[in-house]
Amino acid sequence: MGTALKITDERIVAFLDVGTLSARLLLVRVQPDGSYAVITQQKETVRLGERAFPEQRLQPEAMDRAALVCGRFADMARSYGAQEIIAVATAAAREAGNREELLRRLRREAALEVRVVSGREEARLIHLGVASGMRLEGRSALIIDIGGGSTELAVGDQRRAQFLDTLKLGAIRLTSHFFLPEETGPVTPARYALVRRYVKNTALRAVQRLQAQRWEFAVGSSGTIGALAEVAERLDGRREERRRGAEGLTRERLAQAMALLCSLPLAERRRVAGLAPDRADIIVAGGAILETLMEELALPELRVSDRGLRDGLLVDFLTRRAPATPAGGGGIRAESVLRLGRAFGFAEAHARRVAELALELFDSARAAGLHAHDDAARELLGHAALLHDVGVALSFSDHHLHSAYFIRHGDLLGFDETEIAIMAGVARFHRKQRPRKSHPDLAELAARHRRQVRDLAQLLTLAESLERSHLGAVRSARLRAAGRRECVLELAAERDCQLEVWGAQSQSDAFRRTFGRRLRVEATVDPPRTGDGAPAARGDGGGLA
Repeated sequence: MGTALKITDERIVAFLDVGTLSARLLLVRVQPDGSYAVITQQKETVRLGERAFPEQRLQPEAMDRAALVCGRFADMARSYGAQEIIAVATAAAREAGNREELLRRLRREAALEVRVVSGREEARLIHLGVASGMRLEGRSALIIDIGGGSTELAVGDQRRAQFLDTLKLGAIRLTSHFFLPEETGPVTPARYALVRRYVKNTALRAVQRLQAQRWEFAVGSSGTIGALAEVAERLDGRREERRRGAEGLTRERLAQAMALLCSLPLAERRRVAGLAPDRADIIVAGGAILETLMEELALPELRVSDRGLRDGLLVDFLTRRAPATPAGGGGIRAESVLRLGRAFGFAEAHARRVAELALELFDSARAAGLHAHDDAARELLGHAALLHDVGVALSFSDHHLHSAYFIRHGDLLGFDETEIAIMAGVARFHRKQRPRKSHPDLAELAARHRRQVRDLAQLLTLAESLERSHLGAVRSARLRAAGRRECVLELAAERDCQLEVWGAQSQSDAFRRTFGRRLRVEATVDPPRTGDGAPAARGDGGGLA
């Protein structure tokens, strides 16, 4: 996500959702015109979140299963000739203190780079996937997706979600919270009521926010909701009606299905028509979530969709457009960054100028051999530069700390959690302190990402020093190698820029520690011309250093 999509030839792309309960693969053949054909869809139960939530640690056996299944899916995708595998992990990995161990294993054993996405980003992708399977035609839909570890909520039309939220309510999570493994008997009405009361209290704020939204109908996605609908329809003898699109899952029929499921011991629950045996132990908790949400939101009926996160990954892949520069591009990422900056009343003109200078420095530094970071890192630098001063809204003296916090907790959409951590790190270390490997803000990042934070933060610091006056004095900035031990910063200015030159010179030691070369600053002042071609009046001095 975030790199420009330019398909000039047919290509095969795989999309992998490493969920709390299941891993799902979608393999498609994409044409240059953006059309696609599904080659295969696969699903395997891995229960990555089994016993993970009480301790917020993934269990070794669960990681073994995930690595095995994801490895098989990756091998399958590559056997079909997949040029790219886009993989994300959700709630179980998101909350686990040892998630880096899982990501390393998937990298080593399956050759997969898996991105961990936030709950709101997961909700956005689910909305894209579900909306792609229906014609909304100007209408808005409420989408509910109940996973193993979380429940995602979205309200949106065909293209865009107006509301996104995530709840720490999932079928595996609630089962582990309310039921012991040895409890295999029927679920009493009192126990079921207790689970529903917990769901109601946990979802209270989300329900209140949703009540202020408008939608024409509600849609349920995920295996849990699909299984509940299947059980209800078989009980009611109306399975064929849903296949013909005549009716969805009503609250009344859901209540009947839940009454049956709760009345049965686990062994008999496994034999219920329409319910996969490996879902029988968690279906009561999943049903409690859905029944409570439908009641609290006064939903008489729910349409059921078989699309979800992995389909959203495909839609996002097909429709995204990376901004050419953070100051002028579009796309959900750029929009989300600007929305956050404007929410805190940031100095937008200054932020855009710093971002432009930072990207100039990035490009020339790469050409000079100072770093080898890719265009994805370039984009993150641009976004971090736009937001580097948002913390001023709280306090100037430590605004770099506040900026990092706002970036981490600002619900930025379109980014995975590693990308958000990199941007927060770049903003955090653009002043006062250089990033150290042992710093707690960097502990969650892999070595290559810590290196990105170090290099990008230094480039941002330099760019910020070149816009110290907030007057746009420096028109362009370029780094040029001068032998093996020195680098020249060439500045072109339209007015006196001595303040900016001093600011850049003050970064000489930090620049050398980061890139291993001394920094020399050279500035040339070329004032803008008047209509008759004469130089415009300006103050003395251009600061040649």
